[in-house]
Amino acid sequence: MINCLRFRNYWGLGLLCALLGMMCETGGGQIRYSIPEELEKGSLVGDIAKDLGLKPRELVERGVRIVSRGRAQLFALNARSGGLVTAGRVDREELCAQRARCTIKFNILLEDKLKIFDVEIEIQDINDNAPKFLTEEMEIKIGELAVPGTRFPLKTAFDPDVGVNSLQTYRLSSDDYFSLAVNSVSDGAKSPELVLERALDREKKQVHQLVLTASDGGDPVHSGNLYIRVIVLDANDNPPMFTQSEYRVSVQEDVPVGTQLLTVNATDADEGFNAQVSYVLDKMPGKIAEVFDLNSVTGEVSILKSLDYEDEAFYEIKIEAQDGPGLLSKAKILVSVVDVNDNAPEVTVTSLSGSVPEEAPAGREIALIHVHDRDSGHNGQVEVSVLGNLPFVLEKPIDQYYRLVTAASLNREQVPEYNISVRAMDGGRPTLSTETHITLQVVDINDNPPAFPQPSYSAYVPENNPRGVSIFSMIAQDPDSDDNARITYALTEDTIQGAPLSSYVSINSNTGVLYALRSFDYEQFRDLQLWVTASDSGDPPLSSNASLTLFVLDQNDNAPEILYPTLPTDGSTGVELAPRSAEPGYLVTKVVAVDRDSGQNAWLSYRLLKASEPGLFSVGLHTGEVRTARALLDRDALKQSLVVAVQDHGQPPLSATVTLTVAVADSIPAVLADLGSLKPSVEADEADLTLYLVVAVATVSCVFLAFVIVLLALRLKRWHKSRLLQASGGGGLSGVAASHLVGVDGVRAFLQTYSHEVSLTADSRRSHLIFPQPNYADTLLSQESCGKSEPLLVAQDLLETKEDLRLPPVSPYLK
Repeated sequence: MINCLRFRNYWGLGLLCALLGMMCETGGGQIRYSIPEELEKGSLVGDIAKDLGLKPRELVERGVRIVSRGRAQLFALNARSGGLVTAGRVDREELCAQRARCTIKFNILLEDKLKIFDVEIEIQDINDNAPKFLTEEMEIKIGELAVPGTRFPLKTAFDPDVGVNSLQTYRLSSDDYFSLAVNSVSDGAKSPELVLERALDREKKQVHQLVLTASDGGDPVHSGNLYIRVIVLDANDNPPMFTQSEYRVSVQEDVPVGTQLLTVNATDADEGFNAQVSYVLDKMPGKIAEVFDLNSVTGEVSILKSLDYEDEAFYEIKIEAQDGPGLLSKAKILVSVVDVNDNAPEVTVTSLSGSVPEEAPAGREIALIHVHDRDSGHNGQVEVSVLGNLPFVLEKPIDQYYRLVTAASLNREQVPEYNISVRAMDGGRPTLSTETHITLQVVDINDNPPAFPQPSYSAYVPENNPRGVSIFSMIAQDPDSDDNARITYALTEDTIQGAPLSSYVSINSNTGVLYALRSFDYEQFRDLQLWVTASDSGDPPLSSNASLTLFVLDQNDNAPEILYPTLPTDGSTGVELAPRSAEPGYLVTKVVAVDRDSGQNAWLSYRLLKASEPGLFSVGLHTGEVRTARALLDRDALKQSLVVAVQDHGQPPLSATVTLTVAVADSIPAVLADLGSLKPSVEADEADLTLYLVVAVATVSCVFLAFVIVLLALRLKRWHKSRLLQASGGGGLSGVAASHLVGVDGVRAFLQTYSHEVSLTADSRRSHLIFPQPNYADTLLSQESCGKSEPLLVAQDLLETKEDLRLPPVSPYLK
């Protein structure tokens, strides 16, 4: 498989070479360009389209492309501008190394004509490289007895640039002992050499630092440096010498084992083996070798054993320094051991009372404490204190003993338990201290009564509530504990409407929850005032009170009450009169109702529920006024029956109904005649009909005669009463109870004033009533307005007249 692929590649390459050869034979010349190296990608090399005799757009149309072999593509064609541009970074040193002339050749193929052009691009060198040494530092060792004029070869620098941009000169930093010589090699390269100008003296100067600088000839000039370190060698002619003949050091007794005390140092002016110094500890009898150690190489002195100021306060150590050949010198180390505060105070509680009652006075003893410090001097002087802002103080009755007492009376409700920390601190540096902790319980007494969060509360309960329902919960807090904080609740005895309060509500003595013992009625009473007492179980017990106002919320549990028309007590049905000449909108009567509930539950609305003649009458939605909806016709029946419903706005709504009888007639005789005609007689025999007619005519005549007599009497009586009223100053309605006009929520009802003028003609052969056109208006009746008018007096006269005649009652608003 691999051989087959290789064969195909070789075959394709050969075919391409043959094709290129053919095109070269028919090619069109060579194109040359010259560019500097390190151009950015996309930089213009030349206008290849112009040099090929083409327009920029023809580069794509004619299939112009670059053909190169065995090299990464460094150039590309810009189809838009028709120029040859760089495809990447062009580095002359990478392509041509240090060849004097660097060119890149490739071919451009025109596919449509199979023409190929040779393109040669010369890459010009720029000074983009500085001369560089293989190493930045070089060390040369020269004996101080070396002869002046001796030469030492130096390392050469390398610059990859060519021409004037390559390496040109060397330069050596100024020095009194050395100079620089540059030799030219056969190939033109330059080789630098270091020349010793004068004899060296190691005692004066052991190391010479030189800098060799290589520079090129570019613009700007680049250079590289080689740092030369010349070391002067010397002979062993000096013994080692300590920096000090006597070392002094102070060390604290509590330093840990292995601590380094100091480092001794001895120097030798010689070099090499002659200057190698070793340190030796003088093995004197005693504890020196057991306590201290001397490192033979570094000269570090460290501790092998813990120091104790009480055992040994001072040490003298002798040491020696020796070089390689055996020359030596001596010194000594004086070690002073410093005493430190390494013992903390010891605190012991010898006596302790674990609790104290909160009413105990100041000075109550809590504990007896013993304090001891093993150190001496300032390190053994101890101060004892109570930490934190606590109501306790320390008293010192005798040396090393302290008594812990209370500084004030304690309050268990504020702090039930104290964690007392007593600190003993000595006077050493650094200071050492010891803390001990004492737990003290404060015993409670009953010094706090139960307290309610609020002095007064409000609760709401809907009326008709079930018996035993929970109303409210009153909780008091007592900061005491145990029995002193066990609270019981009770109600203060009182009476409500003659009944004891305990028959209305009760309270759970343990939880403070109030319960209703009966169902409340908003119409009976609207609020209850209670006093709740909370008592604890202490000795003696303490208590406190809080008031509770229980508001009863109204519910829609009362249906509307119809005040007018009232139901007759003698079994008769009330009758309202309406003349046949009444126009549409004529006020016949008004239904007046009240509701014992309040708010929305007492808002009433009226509607016509049923009528014997639909469409003849209408009822005001909010006023209850019964008016004619159209003009009365002759065909309309004399007796009209209306059923009016009154409904409140509660949830659910309640309602009441009243039946009105309206008599339609222009005069009283017509009323009587029509009422007589309403009796059924169609079934009777002809003889019975005649008898009934005779009896009816006689009865009507008698009744009419009686009516005229009674009417005259009533007129005289009314005239007499009006004279009496004028004599007494009016005020006919001052005694009318306001409760008939005012609802239970305090809102006065609107009533309708009806004006009917009754006149009796004396010169006529028969008397009759005349009903003029209505004159009505909605008014809010008050005592003041009622005292200045007489409509209700006239109404009372007419009612008396109707009662005497046993006729259906007329509206009390007739005048």
